[in-house]
Amino acid sequence: MENQRSLHIALVGDYDPQITAHRAIPIALELASKQTGHHIGFQWLGTDLITDSAVLNGFDGVWCVPGSPYRNENGALQAIRFAREQRRPFLGTCGGFQHTVLEYARNVKGWADAAHGETAPEAERALLTPLSCALIETIDCLELDADSLIAKAYGRLKVFEGYRCSFGVNPQFERDLLSDRLHAVARDSAGDLRAVELADHPFFVATLFQPERAALEGRVPPLVSAFVEACRRTAS
Repeated sequence: MENQRSLHIALVGDYDPQITAHRAIPIALELASKQTGHHIGFQWLGTDLITDSAVLNGFDGVWCVPGSPYRNENGALQAIRFAREQRRPFLGTCGGFQHTVLEYARNVKGWADAAHGETAPEAERALLTPLSCALIETIDCLELDADSLIAKAYGRLKVFEGYRCSFGVNPQFERDLLSDRLHAVARDSAGDLRAVELADHPFFVATLFQPERAALEGRVPPLVSAFVEACRRTAS
């Protein structure tokens, strides 16, 4: 590798070795490091440790990882808000996707009552609700928006990715949630929302699917490599 400082990436979530995605993420970053030539250092940040966004200042990128409900929902939301407002490269996968749309709804759309149906099922504005069919250890086809960062990362408009989740964006609020800033960039075979991007940001991508799982089969996840490259660009 060329001589350069390491990239520092915050993995926001409550580490649990029993979670498949948590085992996959370090491997995904190692594979992306080899592919891109950028040395990567990462640190798991438990959501209960994020009480002030200052803890994130030293990181070049933020990845909000699967594993919700988190021990501290507000900690996860604070990290996502930091990445959004400070224009740090951001990747959210699975639970990270769910909390990305929740943070946007509360702090950009002004929906103070927006809630996650997993922890507040009776909420009037439950933005995340149970999927009509839980996506537990399933793989599905995704259609990508041609102009999106995610399509550029994969180099094609149709991909297959795996899931382990039971909650997605409530269709009742989807139309009002999405805007010129936060827009849909991937839908599944049924047309349901599966990824979003923030238009006015260097790299802010969130997916309900778990691209990191490819690393467990020895494949470099394209979206993780794109995230790493974005971290390198903003760090230089």
